[in-house]
Formats: sequence, C-alpha cells, structure tokens
Amino acid sequence: MTDTSRLIAILAAGGFASTFAGRVVEPLVGVLARDFAAAPATVALLSTAFALPYALIQPVLGPVGDALGKERVVVTCLGILTLALAASIVASDIRMLFALRMVAGAAAGGVIPLALAMMGDRIPMNRRQVAIGRFLVAVILGQLMGSTVSGLIEGQIGWRGVFGLSTAVAAAGCGAVLVGFARSLRTAGSRFAVGPAVQRYRTILANPRARLLFGAVFIEAIAVFGIFPHLAHLIEARGEGGPREAGLVLAGFAAGGLLYSLLVGVLLRLLGQTRMLMAGGAVSGAALLTVGLAGAWQIDAAALVALGLGFYMLHNTFQVQVTEVAPEARASAVALHAFSFFCGQALGVAVLGAGLAALGQLGALALCAVLILVLGLVTARRLAQPIGLARTGS
Repeated sequence: MTDTSRLIAILAAGGFASTFAGRVVEPLVGVLARDFAAAPATVALLSTAFALPYALIQPVLGPVGDALGKERVVVTCLGILTLALAASIVASDIRMLFALRMVAGAAAGGVIPLALAMMGDRIPMNRRQVAIGRFLVAVILGQLMGSTVSGLIEGQIGWRGVFGLSTAVAAAGCGAVLVGFARSLRTAGSRFAVGPAVQRYRTILANPRARLLFGAVFIEAIAVFGIFPHLAHLIEARGEGGPREAGLVLAGFAAGGLLYSLLVGVLLRLLGQTRMLMAGGAVSGAALLTVGLAGAWQIDAAALVALGLGFYMLHNTFQVQVTEVAPEARASAVALHAFSFFCGQALGVAVLGAGLAALGQLGALALCAVLILVLGLVTARRLAQPIGLARTGS
C-alpha cells in the first residue's frame, strides 16, 4: 500500500464515522416527534443542532490543528463524538437529545476538515482532486448508511438502538485513526497562541479567492441541504410511507455521490474544473426542480441520485481549490470553508421550512434550483483564474 493510499484509508475510517453519526436522525423525525410529543418541524431542527456547532467550532479547531497537530485533534474529536452518541441512547426528553446532538456536531467538526487539510499537506495538487474524491467514498458511504440503515432498522431496534449502532461505528473509527496515526501522536505539537491564529485568519480572508469559495459553499449548502430534514415529513404527509421510504430517498443522494467518486477521474479529463462547475450546477438544479414537483417517493430517490452527483461536482472542486488558498495555514483555511458550509446547512433547514410554508414544495425548490444553477455558472467564471495569480491578486 502506498503512503497516499494508507493516508486515505486511515482518514476514511474517521470520515465514515462522523458522517454516519450526522445522518442517522433525519429518517427518524416522525418517530421522535411521536415519542417526545413534539412537532415534526421542531424535531427536524435536530439536523441544525448538529450542523450549527459543527460550523461554529471550525474557527477554533482549524488553528488548534495547525498548532497542536491535526492527527491529535482528529482522534480527540472522534473520542468525544463516541461519548455523545452513547449518551444519546438514554436521552429522556427532546431537550437532552438536542444538547447531545450539539456536542456530537461540534466533535464531528474536527474530523473531515482536518482530514482534507492533511491531504493538502501530503498530496500534490495535480493528484489532489482524485485523492479527495477517493476519500469522499467513505464520507458518502457514511451518509448513505447513516440515513438508510437508520430508516430500515428503526422498526426492529428502535431509535435508541440506532444510536447504539452509531456509537459502535464512532468507536471503531476512533480506534482505527488512533492506531493509524500512533507514530504522529507521539511527537510533540507546538503551542497554540491566539495572536498568530487571528493573523492567519486575516491573511486568508484578505484573499478574494478564499472569500469566493467560502460564499459559494454557504449558498450551496442552503440550496441543496435545506430540504433534507423535511423530506420524511413530506413523504408521510403524501401517505407514501415513513422512515423506511425517507431513508431510501435520502440514500439516493449518497448514491449519486458515490457515482461521482467513481467517475471523478473521467469527469476531470472530459470537463476540467471549469465545466465541472457548470455541469454540477445544471444537474443539481434539474434534480431540485424534480423533487419540487412532488411525485412518488421513488422519483424523489432518483432525483436525489442526480442531486448527489451534481452537488459533488461542485463541492469537491471547491474543496480542492480551498486546500491551496493558504498552504501555510491549510487547516485554518479548510476550517473556515467548513464553517461557511455548515452555517449554510444549519440556516437552510429554517429557510426551507419557511419557504415550504409560504411557497409550497414546488415554489421553494424552484428557487433553490435557480440558485444552484447560477452558483455553478458564476463560480466557473470566477475560479477560472489560476490559483497562484488569484492568491497574489495579480
């Protein structure tokens, strides 16, 4: 096994565990609403309770990772994630579950962004998009299995059993990363200091390309992810099923992401990064419009396959670009990127909730479709400038 393959395998274990934990709640919205006597719209905000702390912790974890060592921070975060998921098994009310999802989200925030930064440190730019695409296989499988398995097995083991399973997955991921980076963890990191961390952020935010990328993923997250926690309730309201059908629909998004991971090398050769962004926006927009038409859940599942493909054509390109905007403070740059992305996810749930109430399913998702299409076109034009020139402002 090459050093690159070994690095991807180790990081994949942690990435899988973090995304598995993040997706297990979405198919359970109806079940949790009944068990805790809460409104489905309120329970859907459990996704926000995970995503918002994930976002807000990024400005802290980025410079901490740069100073103390990215490997050390990833292992610590996976350990805290495991403990938060274990406590969720015995949650006695919805408020306790909200609190534990917040802890879990903050802990998960230290895994994938720092994994991307580590790949930026160790993998040359000309091989990085394919390498990150391979890493995304594990991340997407975590999403796929988190939502699908949760919906399929809840009837047999209950939602507490689902949290038990996610605890075991997180513990396994933590153990794998701990063993894989054992040598790095024995080396001493440097001391964390606030002043240099603030200066690194000032430098990053002074880069127009960095600001464009941060804004792009914020908009992307609102347009794509805002509908996810509402899908279970919308499917139930149409009389088409419950957690099982919602889990299968949500699995379509992950399946589309896996398709992207398999095709990323071919897509890069055929399209290049610029046309990849344009195509990703168009495919995502068409998929969101299809979901807005509110057909059968099977049609929604097929549309989410296309949405997953289009989303990762956009998002993976943004990820690769952001790993190079500040090579001297890579973890901080990727952390700000993740901060923007998960702020968008957290806000998107409420925005789509309001949009569904005011405009209906078609109106709300048609606006999202236009937004993601325009985003693909604008970023394709703006990011066509070479990275080195954009960084220097030439």
